[in-house]
Amino acid sequence: MDAASPTATAKEHTGPEEADRPPSMSSHDAAPSGPPSRNPCCLCWCCCCSCSWNQERQRAWQVSRESKLQPLPSCEVCTPPSPEEVQSWAQSFDKLMHSPTGRSVFRAFLRTEYSEENMLFWLACEELKTEADRHVVDEKARLIYEDYVSILSPKEVSLDSRVREGINRKMQEPSPHTFDDAQLQIYTLMHRDSYPRFLTSPTYRSLLLQGAPQSSEA
Repeated sequence: MDAASPTATAKEHTGPEEADRPPSMSSHDAAPSGPPSRNPCCLCWCCCCSCSWNQERQRAWQVSRESKLQPLPSCEVCTPPSPEEVQSWAQSFDKLMHSPTGRSVFRAFLRTEYSEENMLFWLACEELKTEADRHVVDEKARLIYEDYVSILSPKEVSLDSRVREGINRKMQEPSPHTFDDAQLQIYTLMHRDSYPRFLTSPTYRSLLLQGAPQSSEA
């Protein structure tokens, strides 16, 4: 294999796809050896190696680029929520987020505020946690990074530098929990920023009125 370091090799790539990927592992972060199941040359996340494992990974990545994550349905549940369920959403943000219908309504509200990507990122992280296959985890983690973490993405979510650095390290070996810290940060952001406005929005108020008992005239 060429003696050039993975970082130096990565600099030869100038295409937009390479620029949209996380930085390669730095020398002080690199582990002494790769996992037993992987070629030792494949420590760089940018797939600049020419080994067969990375070639297979690049082919799978290209397919994933075309399909992206499965699109979410327009509504998670089509059954109208009960008045009791709608009222429970005002009790806590957790109750809203634990309700499939509540998430769908809240997502529609976020769209009006041009911050729907926060909910989409949170849902994508929840989906990633259900995966067990290593290759599926690798590709979904890559897509989540490109769609919501990369500074070049129009759907980039707001994360602080500490969380971003942690993600870049974890992307060397993605797992179902690679984005846990980022997911919690976005959850907290939605809770503190968007949730109070949602409770006073026409969207939520109209649902409350629909469930309110109608007074009958004598």
